[in-house]
Amino acid sequence: MKKRIVAVMMALTMCAGALAGCGDGGNAGNGGEAAGGDSSSAGSGDALQSLIDSTEGTVKLTVWASDVTEAQDLTQELIDGFKAKYSSVDFDITLGAESESTAKDTVLTDVTAAADVYAFADDQITELVKAGALQEVSMGYTYDVKAANASGAVDAATVDGKLYAYPMTADNTYYLFYDKSVFSEDDVKSLDKMIDVAGAAGKKIGFEFGNAWYLYGWFAGAGLDAYLGSDGNTNVCNWNSGAGPDVAQAIMDYCAGGVLVNSTDDGSSVTGVKEGTYAAVVNGIWNSPQFQEAWGDNFGAAKLPEFTANGNTYQMNSYFSCKLVGVNPHSENVGWAMVLAEYLTDESAQVKRFEKVGWGPSNSKAAASDAVQASADIAAISAQTVFAQPQRIGGYFWSPAATLGSALSSGDLGGKDIQSLLDEAVTGITAPAE
Repeated sequence: MKKRIVAVMMALTMCAGALAGCGDGGNAGNGGEAAGGDSSSAGSGDALQSLIDSTEGTVKLTVWASDVTEAQDLTQELIDGFKAKYSSVDFDITLGAESESTAKDTVLTDVTAAADVYAFADDQITELVKAGALQEVSMGYTYDVKAANASGAVDAATVDGKLYAYPMTADNTYYLFYDKSVFSEDDVKSLDKMIDVAGAAGKKIGFEFGNAWYLYGWFAGAGLDAYLGSDGNTNVCNWNSGAGPDVAQAIMDYCAGGVLVNSTDDGSSVTGVKEGTYAAVVNGIWNSPQFQEAWGDNFGAAKLPEFTANGNTYQMNSYFSCKLVGVNPHSENVGWAMVLAEYLTDESAQVKRFEKVGWGPSNSKAAASDAVQASADIAAISAQTVFAQPQRIGGYFWSPAATLGSALSSGDLGGKDIQSLLDEAVTGITAPAE
């Protein structure tokens, strides 16, 4: 798929409108071939102009966007802006409603009949790529997609080292909520400092050690892995090697002090904050309104803190998920579908999406805008996303990891040593799925 822009220009010049089959399912005159190039380059003005110059007749495109009313309204507004920006081209763009959570199932029913441009949840990308339902994003027409977005969001849009989608949001992760009357902004950078401060104030810090989603952040912070292998069936996990035993011991040591505690679930996290037991808790944006109600003007949010294991300092990581926009390689107008996908996910569009729908941006400049930074939650998510990885894990991960987290936080290892406990957890996590 990677072709130099020079070759593209030559093909367009020599073939004019006769190359109906040149692209990956697209009309070369409408950009099927112009989608190639160097993925590290910025937007290619030459390729865009060639696309405009070679376009004849009406360009028909179908877009599927979230069925949320506000998202539909904004997408239509953006489509209207796109048509106005490229007014020399006659567009016929139809907007349809499709939840990101169900997009894969609908697209794979008949890829050739699916929308030219569609939004989907990032955990669907592997199956969509395998089914040939996503056009590789090997260059940008108007901007460098990889450079413009947070690395975690780019990773979420990447399969086997190739970018297959345009990041649109990056806001589903966990981060730190804290009471600013107890902690300063500097305090919450370090878990060790937080424990000292909370202990002196007679407060506790809640963390769901019995939830594998949260526990992941400790081991990933020390550079250890937990992800679904390339066979799409078996997990890869090395928590029992390298710094794994040090991390496990650190969790036990932290919890043994009685300030950092296992908050067991969402309900107990919220209750602990409302009752004044917790001065800080690790959780997600869905419970932010309740934390804000409890702490009022003292509500604070930040990226996860650093922690210490065997004398080494690590930044706690997290899983995260985001929404992506993909282009159907079977589109009759692949090039224009890609330009539209860029427009729907660029900096300006993501700022508008935050303002009108409340979704956190993946675009780095959009995340740094005044409007976004005014939100403590989105600012914290943006800071944490730098230390987050896409959630790509098989079902056998959850129970063994949760059991491990509960054991470490309670200090009850069932008569096993840490290495044996980790070996047992990894064996369960990496068992072949039946």
